[in-house]
Amino acid sequence: MLRKLHQLSGIVPLGAFLLEHLYTNSKAAHPERGVADFNQAVADLQAIPYVLFIEITFIFIPLLYHAVYGLFITWETRPNNLSYPYPRNWFYTIQRITGIILFFFILFHLLNFRFGLIPGLNERAVAHYPNEAYEIVSREFQMLPILIIYIIGIASTVWHFANGIWLFLVDWGIVIGERAQRVTGYACIGFGVLLYVLWINVTFAFLRPGGLLGGLLY
Repeated sequence: MLRKLHQLSGIVPLGAFLLEHLYTNSKAAHPERGVADFNQAVADLQAIPYVLFIEITFIFIPLLYHAVYGLFITWETRPNNLSYPYPRNWFYTIQRITGIILFFFILFHLLNFRFGLIPGLNERAVAHYPNEAYEIVSREFQMLPILIIYIIGIASTVWHFANGIWLFLVDWGIVIGERAQRVTGYACIGFGVLLYVLWINVTFAFLRPGGLLGGLLY
């Protein structure tokens, strides 16, 4: 049951929050109104009544459980990829590796942008200064090490989520049969590629108007 709850917490609410986060950040990708739209989106989120209680209940607690139990699963893992080099075996191992990366990436992300507690970086949290939100993020993404951290972190997040959807559908008996699982696997890969393209475009929207796609999606 603990493993089922671990999978469920990764899909809802954490998966839903990832998509909502993408939607909010995508406001920055507008080629003309990106700065104002993103700052307004942050302000609207912070204006939600009981926002801290909502974050703790539906984000931080599920995130903490998912992370801690995920590390326990990783600790139990005994990789055998060299003996059984099947794609799904490698997918399982990469799922565990990305989970470790995500543990540190999400911790860094929260301490940095949500609470402004990373020494040496901008100590003005985005949530506390919504009128400066775009400027805060943009200033940090102009630091190459920070940008690289986010590119790797986003890749790990997307992989973990997309592959996690497939694992959830299979383990919960929603997708049954070899062919159905194979087709669903391809669909999850396609979904992951789409998510990664959108996230990278949003990331670079804090460095140039419209992001890498130049506002093509608007």
